[in-house]
Amino acid sequence: MPTVYVTRKAHFNAAHRLHNPDQSDEWNRATFGKCNSPNWHGHNYELDVTVAGEPDPDTGFVVDLADLKRVLEERVVEPLDHKNLNLDVPFLEGKKTSTETLAVAIWEQLAPHVPGLHEIVLRETPNNSVVYRGE
Repeated sequence: MPTVYVTRKAHFNAAHRLHNPDQSDEWNRATFGKCNSPNWHGHNYELDVTVAGEPDPDTGFVVDLADLKRVLEERVVEPLDHKNLNLDVPFLEGKKTSTETLAVAIWEQLAPHVPGLHEIVLRETPNNSVVYRGE
């Protein structure tokens, strides 16, 4: 059987601040610019989650999209939507909230619950995105 890639999209809105407490305020302002605002800033994130596998001979599915939607809602959207990533999300506690770090954290939330998880693409803006494949 051929390998087929199935993608489900999710959206969430969240605020955060890029800040390294181990560095000076000057370093943080120079490194992160507007993203270091002590009053936070936000994004309308878009997430693509791709599952790879052979279609099931009984259903023709690689993944049941209703099940994938439920897992995405429970493990990603509900914990992140309309939250402050620095303050409100336990699985991000102590982590820098860059898009790169967020993508890895999302993968870690999904991988145990999504057999065949192949790739996630996290878009912070229409121009900026991160691809993570669980390396």
